[in-house]
Amino acid sequence: MARAKSKDEGGADNAKPDDGKPAADRIFLVVVDESEEMGIALRFACRRAVATGGRVALFYVVEPADFGHWMAVEDLMEKERRMVAEETLTKYSDIVTEFTNELPVLLIREGNRRDALLQLLEDEPGISILVLASGVGKGGPGPLIQALTGKFYKRLRMPMTIVPGNLSDEEVDALT
Repeated sequence: MARAKSKDEGGADNAKPDDGKPAADRIFLVVVDESEEMGIALRFACRRAVATGGRVALFYVVEPADFGHWMAVEDLMEKERRMVAEETLTKYSDIVTEFTNELPVLLIREGNRRDALLQLLEDEPGISILVLASGVGKGGPGPLIQALTGKFYKRLRMPMTIVPGNLSDEEVDALT
C-alpha cells in the first residue's frame, strides 16, 4: 500500500493514510475505566492522533446496579454514576486537549462494558481504531481484550491496537 505523503513531500494537509480515510476523520477510541493501564492507552492514542492529524474519542460505560424493588435507591445511584462518568470524562478530556490541542469526542453509554462497546462500534462507523492497553496483573490482558481477541473478534470492523500496559511514558512516546 502507498503511504500518505507528508507536507514536506508535497502532500496536502488532508493527505489520506493507508486506510483511505482523510487523516482528520481518523478517530482513536479509548475506553475509559479505572485500570492503571488505561492511561497508557490514552497517551498512545493522543500521540497517534497528533502524528496522523486524527482525533481522540473517550468512551465511558455506566454499568447498571441491580436493586430490583429499591427503585428510588437505584435511581439515585444511577444519577451518581452518571455524574462520576461526566467528571471522569472531563478529567481525561483535559488531558487529551493538553496533548492534542483538540477537544475529544465524548461518549457515554449504559450497560455491560463489553456489550456497550460492541454496540458503539456498530453504531459509529466513524471510529477508525480502538486503542486498549493490556493489563499487567495476574488477571491477564483484561476482559475487553480477552473478549475482542476471542469470542467476539468477528464483530470488530476496524483495527484494534493493544498497547502493553507496562510501558513508561517515554516508551509510549518512542513508539509514536
